[in-house]
Amino acid sequence: MLDRSAHAYCPYCGEPVELLVDPGGASTQEYVEDCEVCCRPWQVTVRIQPDGTPTVTLDTLDG
Repeated sequence: MLDRSAHAYCPYCGEPVELLVDPGGASTQEYVEDCEVCCRPWQVTVRIQPDGTPTVTLDTLDG
């Protein structure tokens, strides 16, 4: 069963965040989202593992 959320940390301010995962999306999903605390944009990469567990990577966009 696919988890519908994943946890990560803002690469700028370190704030913990919970991201919703699109269960109907591809096994790899990429999009840009802003931090709710510091308002800086991240490149979000979500990879769905074969068992349905999402792994999330947040990268800065200023580099």
